[in-house]
Amino acid sequence: MSLDWIAPAERLSALPPYVFARLDELKTQARLQGIDLIDLGMGNPDGSAPQPVIDAAISAFKTPEYHGYPPFEGTASFRNTITDWYRRRYGVELDADGEALPLLGSKEGLTHLALAYVNPGDVVLVPNPAYPPHFRGPALAGADLYELLLKPENDWLIDLNAIPEDIARRAKILYFNYPSNPTTAVAPRSFFEEMVAFAREYNILLVHDLCYAELSFDGYQPVSLLEIPGGKDIGVEFHTLSKTYNMAGWRVGFVVGNRHIIQGLRTLKTNLDYGIFSVIQSAAETALNLPDSHLQWVQDRYRNRRDFLIAGLGKLGWQIPKTQATMYLWIPCPVGMGSTDFALQLIEQTGIVVTPGNAFGSGGEGYVRVSLIAGDDRLAEALERLDGAGIRYRTP
Repeated sequence: MSLDWIAPAERLSALPPYVFARLDELKTQARLQGIDLIDLGMGNPDGSAPQPVIDAAISAFKTPEYHGYPPFEGTASFRNTITDWYRRRYGVELDADGEALPLLGSKEGLTHLALAYVNPGDVVLVPNPAYPPHFRGPALAGADLYELLLKPENDWLIDLNAIPEDIARRAKILYFNYPSNPTTAVAPRSFFEEMVAFAREYNILLVHDLCYAELSFDGYQPVSLLEIPGGKDIGVEFHTLSKTYNMAGWRVGFVVGNRHIIQGLRTLKTNLDYGIFSVIQSAAETALNLPDSHLQWVQDRYRNRRDFLIAGLGKLGWQIPKTQATMYLWIPCPVGMGSTDFALQLIEQTGIVVTPGNAFGSGGEGYVRVSLIAGDDRLAEALERLDGAGIRYRTP
């Protein structure tokens, strides 16, 4: 008996295919054809987690009580490590018993927050372009999305003055992300101060995604929303260990900030999952306590790749400003070519995988995102392939 007649829920059918799932299909097809892919698509760091983190996980595996159900709100030890880390990094004081919640990665938390707080028809402000869970989570919850179009002439920053008064008064939540995925944009402290003032005036919950907090270069230090006076009163902030600590597959992150909002998310999660395996929480504690030398090594690694690729692309016509943070480059497509067509051309003609900018919303059309997740040898090979295929950027 076939069940083809059973249609998925409207909330699911309204979503477009997740771009990285589609890219996986294209990569599989290319590999079956024998193409040697240079995959610069997903923000999936190359290499393993730091050895002390692996050692901590192995040791924790030998602890019998870690093999049972973990506490719903995460272990007290991990929550205390999170709040200690925030104190060291940002000078922000947090209560480990109510203002920090471990997550199965920040993507899970960002999406579930929308399910916990968005009713059908609620207005949610979302940047465009943006990391897909920032708008897909609210969409799944039935939100009325109001897109905040980001523009290169405004350095990809949200223009709060462009939000109509009636929309601001109806809005319930505003998602944002600096340093930004995909645009690599960074925001000054004054921008965060304006955000807090705006949210307080209109009684809006701020949801800030700070997962690239430690991937910053050349002396730049990203700003935490919670550093800003009043920020914790109207906001929460998400982090992940995926990028800085090469723990993408471990699925561990956390949210900090307003205890009322965090309690609502916790209540939802107690009905959906049992939290993070305690072994991974123990390893994550080790990661957050690594010496600054590890952070310096990670920053140097991505900065060197940034410099190498920007210099090489410059010889092919792309004049890319040096990014101050993230593990990406945000690159304009050749004149007259759209994001999807350019990404497909690169796979077919060079075996290079990038992410089309329109995967992050219509505001990303005309760009592709390149992840700095390969060593200099593979990046050099990518540049040679571009050159050999005659792919250039020419100023209109």
